[in-house]
Amino acid sequence: MKDISVVVPLYNEDESLPELFDWINRVMQENNFSFEVIFVNDGSTDRSWDVICELKNQFPDKVKGIKFRRNYGKSPALHSGFDRVEGKVVITMDADLQDSPDEIPGLYRMITEEGYDVVSGWKKKRYDPLSKTLPTKLFNATARKVSGITLHDFNCGLKAYRQEVVKNIEVYGDMHRYMPYLAKNAGFKKIGEKVVQHQARKYGTTKFGLDRFINGYLDLITLWFFSKFGKKPMHFFGLAGSLMFFLGLISVMIIGGMKLYALANGISHHLITESPYFYIALTTMILGTQLFLAGFLGELITRNSSERNIYKIAEEI
Repeated sequence: MKDISVVVPLYNEDESLPELFDWINRVMQENNFSFEVIFVNDGSTDRSWDVICELKNQFPDKVKGIKFRRNYGKSPALHSGFDRVEGKVVITMDADLQDSPDEIPGLYRMITEEGYDVVSGWKKKRYDPLSKTLPTKLFNATARKVSGITLHDFNCGLKAYRQEVVKNIEVYGDMHRYMPYLAKNAGFKKIGEKVVQHQARKYGTTKFGLDRFINGYLDLITLWFFSKFGKKPMHFFGLAGSLMFFLGLISVMIIGGMKLYALANGISHHLITESPYFYIALTTMILGTQLFLAGFLGELITRNSSERNIYKIAEEI
């Protein structure tokens, strides 16, 4: 088994790849690490794949390459790389040279000597414009609150994992931002961070826009919901549906009681169907019933899902 596997997802980064690999190679040799670098070409339209092939020819034992037919995103790229890692410690980093390979030995020691499951980089001093750093701070504050993990920089591409971690979590959609949260939900509790050097981009332009922050919040809500109610949807939909139904039912009973009281005492009273509150109450009952049925159907689907009985076994004797 190799000491370290470095997984590098990339999209149109042909200029930086040779320099990045040379830097990684130098750091590994200085520390006597056995290693492999897995480049995942996420549908690049430049010469990125040709450069990866050239590196593979020069360093056949140290370079692996994966090429997607089109651009699928960072999460599928990481997932494909994790399937093929052989190192006992897995490092992820971006290909734009903004992540420093000089941080690898420190990350490696935190995993192997200090016993961390996941170590996330923290770019304490950033070389990004305010339009990027300010939303990032708001995003990280929300992620800390929801996940309960006190990390300063969830979105840092430079992270380290024990191999067991990446083999037991599934990265999908845009969930690469929440790898520590995914690890926590899978039962890996020792999660830390390390202040890492952030460098200005040397080649090309950034591939991310402000829309990633909107998508990030939506993904965070999805991940929170599945972590809380993924295996018990009735606990969410059933409770919400029951509350809405009984609230509507009580409202209808009050409206009906007021009408009966008026009739019994000869008091003039408008028709029930003329009251807007009647239709609000009726709508609440219908919505409550639909939510309850959604929870019930969710339970049926979950019970019959092949994934229901898949549990991650930590040890067996």
